[in-house]
Amino acid sequence: MNNTSSVKTLHFTDIVYNRQHHYDPQTGVFTCIIPGIFQFNFLCISHISEKNPLLAEAAVHTEMLLCSLFVLYLCTVPVQLNSNDFLSPLLKKCYEDAKEIVDVAYRFSREESLTRVRREVVRPHDALRLLNQPRGDTRSAVRSADYLDQTLRLLQERTHHVHKRSLNATDLLTEEELKSLVEITGCAARVRLPNCRTTPNVNKYRTATGVCNNLKSPRLGALNSPFTRWLPAEYDDGISQPKGWNNRTINNFLLPLVRQVSNNILATTDAGVVNDTEYTHMVTLFGQWTDHDLTFTPSSPSIRSFSNGINCDESCERTEPCIPIAIPPGDPRLPTGKDSCIPSFRSASTCGTGFSAYNFGGEPKKREQMNALTAFLDLGQVYGSEEKLALFLRDTENEGGLMRVNTEFRDNGRELLPFTGLEMNMCATRKRITNDTNAKEVPCFMAGDVRVDATIALTSLHTLFLREHNRVARALKRINPQWDSETLYQESRKILGAYTQIFVFRDYLPHIVGPDAMHRLLGRYPGYNPKVDPSVSNVFATAAYRFAHLAIQPMFTRLDANYREHPKFPSVSLYRAFFTPWRIVFEGGVDPLIRGLISFPAKLNTQDHMMVDALRERLFQFVQHLALDLGSLNMQRGREHGLPGYNAWRRFCGLSAPRNQAELAQVMNNTELARKLLDLYGTPENIDVWLGGVSEPFVCGGRVGPLFACLIANQFKNIQQGDRLWYENPGVFSKRQRLALSRVTLSRVICDNTGITTVPQDAFSVLSRSNRLVQCNSLSSVDLTAWRERDCSVSKDLPDLQALDNEVLEA
Repeated sequence: MNNTSSVKTLHFTDIVYNRQHHYDPQTGVFTCIIPGIFQFNFLCISHISEKNPLLAEAAVHTEMLLCSLFVLYLCTVPVQLNSNDFLSPLLKKCYEDAKEIVDVAYRFSREESLTRVRREVVRPHDALRLLNQPRGDTRSAVRSADYLDQTLRLLQERTHHVHKRSLNATDLLTEEELKSLVEITGCAARVRLPNCRTTPNVNKYRTATGVCNNLKSPRLGALNSPFTRWLPAEYDDGISQPKGWNNRTINNFLLPLVRQVSNNILATTDAGVVNDTEYTHMVTLFGQWTDHDLTFTPSSPSIRSFSNGINCDESCERTEPCIPIAIPPGDPRLPTGKDSCIPSFRSASTCGTGFSAYNFGGEPKKREQMNALTAFLDLGQVYGSEEKLALFLRDTENEGGLMRVNTEFRDNGRELLPFTGLEMNMCATRKRITNDTNAKEVPCFMAGDVRVDATIALTSLHTLFLREHNRVARALKRINPQWDSETLYQESRKILGAYTQIFVFRDYLPHIVGPDAMHRLLGRYPGYNPKVDPSVSNVFATAAYRFAHLAIQPMFTRLDANYREHPKFPSVSLYRAFFTPWRIVFEGGVDPLIRGLISFPAKLNTQDHMMVDALRERLFQFVQHLALDLGSLNMQRGREHGLPGYNAWRRFCGLSAPRNQAELAQVMNNTELARKLLDLYGTPENIDVWLGGVSEPFVCGGRVGPLFACLIANQFKNIQQGDRLWYENPGVFSKRQRLALSRVTLSRVICDNTGITTVPQDAFSVLSRSNRLVQCNSLSSVDLTAWRERDCSVSKDLPDLQALDNEVLEA
């Protein structure tokens, strides 16, 4: 008797995407498919006996039935699979090596960066790097992108010798392998849509991260989304390399060194500064304040090259992520030569863009940069744009819905920002600046945005809005004693968010883009449009909204109660105001600074006096070390992001595109400037968009030229119309609440949160006959009783409502 043992064979076949389980009784093959993952076939063969054919046939059918039931069970029970299981050995090895390379580089860079900012002397570029470092969830998002990018780089390198031709790494992978790789690197989580139905109060309050503002496209405008492109990126290699990276000609000309452009076009002395006759320095600082609500472009966390380990701070070699700024021959300040440069680092890319060549939408293969803030005017710089940070900044020890404040120091009895717990000496600048070895140092302040300590003027605005939140929360608690801490916090945050939207659209933008752009692009609120993408555009963040760098005064004026130079704490040079929180703590608090901002004029950007030395030659210069050049950094960043040139954006806005020196002179209304620009660039097509924009003469009634008026107005139009929780959108606030909000002024906010008793009616306009100093008690205030929740049941324990109204108004 010949007995054949039961045999089970397993065959992996091509990926199949339609779910099906099929049993063929003639062949005994059961096919089991889990869509998008695998397919396998079972062949079931019974014991066969030649002596008893009938029993053998019955056995065959019985075993086939049992086998079929067993395989069906395997195909229907939940399957736990690891994405690693579907990577080829080569791809798996590339991923493991890439992960090790990235993790080691990150760990080294973090330890090295912290070591540097803990030194007694902090170098300017180390301070700037720490400012631009991704944090929290943003760091995880950037790490995921680097895992994917480096895995595919290694795969390309290790297969190049086999294929003998240039291939994208993704040409070597199946779609399923690529999906598995995207999953294990963490990139898939970056585009996975959240469930807005489970988000608490999604129709009432904003999320900290901005997700679920648009219910149909929940990630539009959210934290860690790519900057949007209004024109395609122009990279040297068409994918990722910065413009000018390979020294190739563009429109038949080489791009000039950005430092050379800065020297030839931007340079001015402090003595050459022209004061604005209409607008105060507050306009300049409020622009920076708003920018820190909308845009933050994190740099690569690594300070050394992934491919060759070169330290970007110690070498002038161009290797990812190092993009050093070369020094031209004969530079007036900086040493020249191949080993002399200003260190600079690439902006972090988003998952699946650039050399990773795997995209989640948009133009395939081109590198995109990440916005680590929300695109909404939501005061993220006060509250934080990540859930963990937002919670940390709250005072959770009381039930008042308050923000955390400093527990060590006060400002004439008023609240100050809390100190950061990070050990570093970046803000320990007092001893060096004052030459007092016994001077007490203080840590950096902490807020919703890491740039809070960049200047003391910016710190003063952070302090002002922190106090206003707590003032509003306390008033709401008196009005609605039944509200819990969460409601008080969220309602106060919502009110202050409306404040900033009003200040930007009613008080700030008309001074910048002028009445024509306001009328054409930012007129009457048309309502929410879910089809409008509010995302910040790359050209806005990297070029257009950096116009205010040319309106910064070289001094921060500090004034006493009579609006005269403060006798004890005189005005301070801008370059001595970087990272100096101790000036707030020990030198009179925020009041003298705010008086200076609302009464002293802004710097007027003129074509022959553009950028002050403090920004061009002494940026973050604490001692005699290599300082940074903000103008050079702006142009380098635009090239690194692949921004098209000046004329491309002129055409985008429907403006003329000058072709020669005569036409450029007409656009600039300046023949000499046109000549100098073309001496550098050769053609108007190649002019860096930031430089071209800031060089244009102002539009009527504005402080930018036609190009930037167009780009800035279009961006804010999208932000307004693409925001479901915009304060004017019906249902966000009641009609009475909107009427109350319309009375808010920045001057009144200053009065309510400082010791200042007289202010100009309009904090953005210089003092004049039509804008005099007035007593604070003469200014209208927001009637917060519009937020009272009235209970239908009447209780004898309720306070007198009219008396409470009066108390709140006085508060």
